[in-house]
Amino acid sequence: MAKKTTGKGNGATKKTRATRGKAQPITRPRVASIERLPLSTFTEKAYLDYSMYVILDRALPHIGDGLKPVQRRIIYAMSELGLSAASKHKKSARTVGDVLGKFHPHGDTACYEAMVLMAQPFSYRYPLIDGQGNWGSPDDPKSFAAMRYTESRLTRFAQILLSELEQGTVEWAPNFDGTLQEPRTMPARLPHVLLNGTTGIAVGMATDIPPHNVREVAAACVHLLEEPDAGLKDLFKHIKGPDYPTEAEIITPKSEIRAIYETGNGSIRARARWESEDGNIVITALPYQVSGSKVIEQIAQQMQQKKLPMVEDLRDESDHQNPTRLVIVPRSNRIDPVELMSHLFATTDLERSYRVNLNMIGLDGRPRVYNLKELLKEWLKFRTETVRRRLQHRFERVEARLHILDGLLAAFLNLDEVIRIIRREDEPKPVLMKRFKLTEIQAEAILETRLRHLAKLEEMKIRGEQDELTRERQHLEKTLKSARLLKQVVRDELIADAHEYGDARRSPLVEREAAQQIDQTALLPTEPVTVILSEKGWVRAAKGHDMDPRTLDYKAGDKFHQAARGKSNQLAVFIDSTGRTYSLPAHKLPSARGHGEPLSSSLNPPPGATWAGTMMGAPEDLYLLATNAGYGFVAKLEDLVSNKKAGKTVLKATKDAKVLPPQPVSDLKKDLLAAVTSTGQMLVFKVKDLPQMPRGKGNRILNVPTAKFAKREEAVAGVAVFGEGKPLVVHTAKGDLTVSREEVELYEGERAQRGSRLPKGYQEVQGIEVKE
Repeated sequence: MAKKTTGKGNGATKKTRATRGKAQPITRPRVASIERLPLSTFTEKAYLDYSMYVILDRALPHIGDGLKPVQRRIIYAMSELGLSAASKHKKSARTVGDVLGKFHPHGDTACYEAMVLMAQPFSYRYPLIDGQGNWGSPDDPKSFAAMRYTESRLTRFAQILLSELEQGTVEWAPNFDGTLQEPRTMPARLPHVLLNGTTGIAVGMATDIPPHNVREVAAACVHLLEEPDAGLKDLFKHIKGPDYPTEAEIITPKSEIRAIYETGNGSIRARARWESEDGNIVITALPYQVSGSKVIEQIAQQMQQKKLPMVEDLRDESDHQNPTRLVIVPRSNRIDPVELMSHLFATTDLERSYRVNLNMIGLDGRPRVYNLKELLKEWLKFRTETVRRRLQHRFERVEARLHILDGLLAAFLNLDEVIRIIRREDEPKPVLMKRFKLTEIQAEAILETRLRHLAKLEEMKIRGEQDELTRERQHLEKTLKSARLLKQVVRDELIADAHEYGDARRSPLVEREAAQQIDQTALLPTEPVTVILSEKGWVRAAKGHDMDPRTLDYKAGDKFHQAARGKSNQLAVFIDSTGRTYSLPAHKLPSARGHGEPLSSSLNPPPGATWAGTMMGAPEDLYLLATNAGYGFVAKLEDLVSNKKAGKTVLKATKDAKVLPPQPVSDLKKDLLAAVTSTGQMLVFKVKDLPQMPRGKGNRILNVPTAKFAKREEAVAGVAVFGEGKPLVVHTAKGDLTVSREEVELYEGERAQRGSRLPKGYQEVQGIEVKE
């Protein structure tokens, strides 16, 4: 046999040598079955699996205990480590290590941050962890020390989640490696999902549940137990609204809060609390998750930008006794503190809005958005089942103990016989079971009884314990069979827990008027300014009204076009050759010490458009707008203001028509309008003959033949608005022609007429203006 095997080996060797150096075909192992899926199917399944994991096992809380998986595992791991409220603190790293190693195989940083959040009294309304060391501050919640430095233990409040854990109340599931068991939910004695609230972002959905007051929520649950058909209106009598960890006011109207609880969606507005003290404004409470240093920074920034000239000083006097004390010093006692605070509420984090989205995982394992009644009703169903399971578990324990006590009593009544059997028999258990008709459990209990328990008094103790447990069993059996009694147990425990763990509301509910930002133009100094516009569209602003803009220096090839006088807190309005108007704050225009800046750098006029003029004044001031085609109207300045860079169309110019520089109207009833054509026709009439309108083409001012205008033989060269008796200056190719007060009457006529002809030699007109 050995010879044969050797021969096979030699043959194999010869074959190998013969084929060495030659290319051999590649042979692949045969795969029994390969799963082949279309890429779209695989990616869809992978994404859905991931989405469900994020929704169910990471981001959303469970309605039963209000915890996310990582929070539940932290609380359970700490209870397993014996870190109760009565124990000593232990290093947080110990807890995080246990959580990661036993239940939550993820990053230690994320786990520790979740732990920190449950320990911060400014983040959680009822903290679940009692921290020792640096656990962050309201100014910087993430300034906490590393987990190797901090220590922690559970708070008393955590008992509402843990006290019934080992009483058969919850389902258990294997941990990630199958070596340990962890609870699927905690047996919460109160609706913790509402008490501390939570936020989370899943895939395609999010949750934002605000915290609430224990006493209010417990009272609503009790009311719903007693009156299952109670409506939301009845529940609102108990739950007034959210209750945040800070003492800031909730200013959302009651009607809006009611709508939030009816739909499960909405937003809550919270506002800082303040008071007057020796003429100063003292802020004593900030909204939830608002940093005092951030508020100080926001107010200081406005002061630097000169947007708060009424504030002289700003101080942060917060200390251990006064966690929040921000002092605002007004510039004088004439400053209205209510108006100032209204402005700060509108422009800083002193007033903040919080989104509400009551989205959570229900008892059926599916996420959904609940209204208040649905939420409390489903939690009461969870709590009732938890209490039933606890009582059932206790009932089974009592019955098991009574069963053992029956066996022990039988042994005490026949003690000598029991001792004899134990001494003489090799296997006393079956003999005892047969002799006294005992079960295996009873016999085992007898055999494990110590000699010290064979005293006569022990029989009395057994009978006393039997009587006590019998009464308890009867009570438990009666309660388990009666829905009314079971509901009564839940009710009494809710009232007791609310009394033990409840406290007064921190966030007062106060309806306030909406915050109004102070008009920035009212905060600016009202200095007189002159806005100068050049022909090339360069703009600048000079202080005062007594300067002559024609004497300023202009860029090469450029010259003065028009100027408007007003105040630094007003808007400068510009109009282009197409009839579009634009506006810019006067105080933001460049100084007249230089050449200014082109308007096109701040505004977006149409291609090819040029700038026709500028206007300033009060919103009710009037301006005449006209085109060289001889049409125009009077408009209020407020109708010409545009906040868009592209402006808005106000004066509709006819084809080939251009806009003339706008003219201010001082007195609509008395002012006169002079219009002159390029060929020397001039007409004077009252401005009130033109319509007043916000936009449009306007009415005819002076009759320019359409044919001549189309051939560019005649057009309106200029218009001027002036008071009665003031002289005019007509600019012509020959020179300036002054029209005296008496001569103005020669050109008066009806609107839309041709007017009268200027003297010979002055009929090639370039423009017209009022002589100062």
